[in-house]
Amino acid sequence: MDTLDRYRKLVREVISEYAQFKPSVGEVEVEVIFDEKLDHYELLHTGWSGPYRVHGSVIHIDLRGGKFWIQHDGTERGVALDLVDRGVPKEDIVLAFKPPEMRSLTDFAIG
Repeated sequence: MDTLDRYRKLVREVISEYAQFKPSVGEVEVEVIFDEKLDHYELLHTGWSGPYRVHGSVIHIDLRGGKFWIQHDGTERGVALDLVDRGVPKEDIVLAFKPPEMRSLTDFAIG
């Protein structure tokens, strides 16, 4: 299995694990989006909590240039650590939700 196929498998695994947790408040659905053609992967919450509309990304990861670009991470622990635990080198993970000038202050890739 080449690196891109392995990374696609890993991102599907991580998002699928988080998708098992349904929000405890409201009528909220968990949606998983895997676009392997364009390498976009996302976990969304949609629905209602009382009179309030719920619609938003919990996790959004793109695969670009052989790296994980974490566009949004609404998890408590952090999906970057989940990827590292699965053997992904930190230099293959970009915390894209951080400003480019701040990425050099992390243990992860700059871009």
